Amino acid sequence: MTHAVVLIEAERDALPKLGEVLAGMDGVAEAYSVTGEWDFVAIVRVADHEQMASVVTGHIGQMPGVVRTRTLVALAAFSRHDLERMFSIGQ
Repeated sequence: MTHAVVLIEAERDALPKLGEVLAGMDGVAEAYSVTGEWDFVAIVRVADHEQMASVVTGHIGQMPGVVRTRTLVALAAFSRHDLERMFSIGQ
């Protein structure tokens, strides 16, 4: 499984609807409207790098209203659940 955080800058007119469109896209696990330099953050989870390229450049990057993206591909995934399980070994 390949995970990425995609930062998205959008045109002002696209802001009201882009979040819903992102959240409904195959490969996008979660989408957030955020403050700051970027307008949205999409969490992408797909099987491999080829699918990641398709989702990010073929779909998100080509969406009407998307000005630019920055993609951060995860090297390792950690969660509170995983960390709690690691530290409870042998207890």
